[in-house]
Amino acid sequence: MAVDHPTTNTVREEALKKIKLNLTKESRIGEIDFNNLQFGKKYADHMLVADFDGQEWKNAEILPFQHLSVSPSNAAWHYGQAIFEGIKAYKDQEGEPMIFRPYDNYARFNISAERMGMPSVPEWLFIGGMDLLIDADRKWVPANQGSSLYLRPFMIAADEFIGVKPSDTYKFVIITSPSGPYFNKPIKLLVQDKYIRAFPGGVGYAKAAGNYGGAMYPTMQAKKQGYDQILWVDGAAFKNLQECGTMNVFVIIGNKAITPDLTQGTILAGVTRASVMDILTDMGLTVEERPISIEEVVAAWKDGSLKEVFGTGTASSVAYVEQLDYKENLIKLDTTKYSVGAEVIERLDAIRTGRAEDTRNWNYKVGSSAL
Repeated sequence: MAVDHPTTNTVREEALKKIKLNLTKESRIGEIDFNNLQFGKKYADHMLVADFDGQEWKNAEILPFQHLSVSPSNAAWHYGQAIFEGIKAYKDQEGEPMIFRPYDNYARFNISAERMGMPSVPEWLFIGGMDLLIDADRKWVPANQGSSLYLRPFMIAADEFIGVKPSDTYKFVIITSPSGPYFNKPIKLLVQDKYIRAFPGGVGYAKAAGNYGGAMYPTMQAKKQGYDQILWVDGAAFKNLQECGTMNVFVIIGNKAITPDLTQGTILAGVTRASVMDILTDMGLTVEERPISIEEVVAAWKDGSLKEVFGTGTASSVAYVEQLDYKENLIKLDTTKYSVGAEVIERLDAIRTGRAEDTRNWNYKVGSSAL
C-alpha cells in the first residue's frame, strides 16, 4: 500500500474548501473500451479549472469536461506562455487510485512557470485539486496492465492583449485521459545532426509548449524516413546526447547505465528518469549521470559492449530502442535480450501498482470523500 505524503490530509482539506465541485449527473464512461485504449484520445468526465487574476488564484472548480472559451487575442496564442506536465495514476491491488510522484511534477511545474515568467501554482490547487479530480473520476483509472489514467495539468496566459509582455492573468487546467501504452513496440531513433532542441541559457529544462512546437518539423521529417523519434544532441558540437522528443535516454554499456547530465539546462529533469536511476542502482548497476557522446555509443556498439538503449518518460514509461541511426552508422539492437530494461519495467510497474513496497514514498494515495 502507498504511504500518504505527510501533508496529504491538510492539502485535501484546503482543496475542499477552495475548489467548487460541479459534478456531472451522467457519466460518459460507458463509451470507453478499457481493453482497447489509445494514448490521449479519450477524456474522463471532469476537468479542473482556475484563474489567476494578477494577485491570486480563484474561481477554482471541478466541472464536466468541456471546451474553454478563449479570445483570439489571448496572449498564449501569440507569445507562447504555456507550460504543462504529464503524470499518471494507477490502481493498487485493492483497486484504489494512486498518483505516481505528483510532488516531483508539482515542483517541476513551478520551475517551468518561473522560467516562463508565469505565477507559481499553490499546493492546494495542483496536488489537492488533482486529488479531488481523480477521486471524482476514480472509475476512469484503468486496471489493465500497461494502462493508466494520464493526467495533464497545464497553464496558459490569459490576457486579451497582443502587446509583447508577460501576461498578468492566467488559466490553470487539469484534464485526464485513460490511456494505453504510448509506444507498443520497440522504437527507431534518428540522431539529429542539423536541428537543435535546446541550447544553454534557453528553456530546454522547462516543460514549455514551445520546446515541443519547435521539434515538430524535424520530427515529421524523421518519421517520413521511418523513424519514431529523434535523439537530440547538443547544439554546439552536435556530439553529446541530450534527450528524445518525449523521453530521456539511457545507454547500458557493460555494467554501467549512462544518462546525460542536467548541468547545461538543456534537458528535462524527468521524473521517470530519476525513478529509473534509483531502480538501476538497486539492481546493482553503476549509474553515471554525465556527458556521453554519440561517438562513445558507436564505439561501444562496434566493440560489443553496448547492451541496451532505452528511453524513459511519463507517457512512454520505458521504451526499448531497436535501431539508432547516426550518419553512416546503423546501430541495430536485439531488444528481446534486454534484461536490464525488462527488470526496470517490472520493478517500476510493481511499485506504481502496489505490488511491491513503496520504500521511497513515491505513490500518493488518492483520498475518498464520497464526492
